[in-house]
Amino acid sequence: MRIILSALFLILLLPFSATAHELRPAVADIRFAEGSFEVEFRVILEALIAEIDPNLTDTSESENAARYDALRAMAPSDLAKEFAGFEAKFLSAITATIDGQPNQTETSALNIPEVGDLDLTRDTTLTITGQVPAGAQELVFGWSENLGPLIVRVTTPSGEDGYSDYLQSGQKTEPISVVGVTQQSGLSVFGNYIAIGFVHIIPKGLDHILFVVGLFLLSTQMRPLLWQISAFTLAHTISLAMGMLGWVNIPPSIVEPLIAASIIYVCVENIFMSGLSRWRPFVVFGFGLLHGLGFAGVLAEVGFVQSEFGSGLIGFNIGVELGQLTVIAACFALFGAWFGRKSWYRAVITTPMSLGIAAIGAYWFIERTLFVA
Repeated sequence: MRIILSALFLILLLPFSATAHELRPAVADIRFAEGSFEVEFRVILEALIAEIDPNLTDTSESENAARYDALRAMAPSDLAKEFAGFEAKFLSAITATIDGQPNQTETSALNIPEVGDLDLTRDTTLTITGQVPAGAQELVFGWSENLGPLIVRVTTPSGEDGYSDYLQSGQKTEPISVVGVTQQSGLSVFGNYIAIGFVHIIPKGLDHILFVVGLFLLSTQMRPLLWQISAFTLAHTISLAMGMLGWVNIPPSIVEPLIAASIIYVCVENIFMSGLSRWRPFVVFGFGLLHGLGFAGVLAEVGFVQSEFGSGLIGFNIGVELGQLTVIAACFALFGAWFGRKSWYRAVITTPMSLGIAAIGAYWFIERTLFVA
């Protein structure tokens, strides 16, 4: 039975370990100039053209996966030709109203990187422009729910941070001033960044999810779990804040492989240790510092309204915590509540699952160390 469960678990998780075709929210940077505005998108262009469902966590789950993979292998000039046939559909999915009136936009720039490591996504920069009539006051921006969530950041004509938002599929921004700074309440920023933090764990943070599952697998007893989660939470809270304040800056090429190594460590220890060791909370604390720097990298891409830096930082951290607690609750509902007190729990659940997760962590470590584009 143990061998069967191990095989099933590895088969179920194989798609996640064998592909790095992760879907991420697009980012839109809005800038205003006299008489015009431009929106610079950072998108996975191949996913848009292939019409990959944005609700999926991985493109390999889509019926259009083959089309997506073919687009990713195209040279920039060929992909640009593919976009030319998709451009009208893309522009029609964008909503840009100024003082309540629809505004027409057009593509003004397209920057597609060269083909790199096909196990890594390729970010394209796509810029659209529109006109701002004389005397106009406010812009409301959004795009179709078919294109997925969107992170919006605004820079005012004077170069100040003006507005930021996390739009769920189909949502629109609040009215954004085209002539000054759009004031956002701390509560609004707080709520937005709770959503961003939660989504970064569920469904986007598979490596963080597997680390938390690894912590859970050591024991279904509450005390060992609380020691580990408390150490992990304290550590990533500290390093997240330090990373966002610019006090610590370690490149992702170092952080990401070490996060994969942290997954391997906790799972290997699960196999050889029957209970919480004296040093494990301290080791988990150290790994938590790494995960916090990974969170900081995500937040650096999203950006903050500087006047509400504290609200955004706290909100994001709470979102991350809610995501982690959801993972733990799911583990308890699936395994702990039913099998946690069984004599065979460790042999049938802990060891096989730890082996499977450690194998995925090892794959990621190799990929992130040796195959970085």
